[in-house]
Amino acid sequence: MSVTSADTPGTLEVVLVKAGRTKISYPAELLADDGTRLVVRAPWAGDGVRDFGFVQFEKGDIFTEYYWRDRWYSVKEVRDAAGERKGWYCDITRPATVSGGRLVVEDLDLDLWRSADGTDVRRLDEDEFAESGLATRDPAAAAAAEKALDDLEHLAREGGFEALLA
Repeated sequence: MSVTSADTPGTLEVVLVKAGRTKISYPAELLADDGTRLVVRAPWAGDGVRDFGFVQFEKGDIFTEYYWRDRWYSVKEVRDAAGERKGWYCDITRPATVSGGRLVVEDLDLDLWRSADGTDVRRLDEDEFAESGLATRDPAAAAAAEKALDDLEHLAREGGFEALLA
């Protein structure tokens, strides 16, 4: 099924779940859905400025977000209010599910950042992942999460990252 703004424009509620609870939810414009990959666009949904030290997310930032029903990650292209790309923030998650107008993903703590120029690629929150206990509770999910992070880092460093989102 292909859904684009020319076919069936609409919105989805993006719901990020962590440790069994909703971490954040926000409305997003559905740009495309080919049955495997969904693409949505939404303004920064956080409160105030989120300063990571290497990038800030703030009011006016626009996120174009890519979710897969068969992959263990999501990729968010971040642009500032003027349209300049800041980079890509990648969440390691269980594959996305969509039901009743809600796109739901479970955050597995691991993240990856790739700057707009590709010179800064960094793995994030590996300590949180280790502390989460996922490796003990669900070793298969933990292995899938670690592989997803490795795969994304490889794409980010060695090329192919933009092709993933084309």
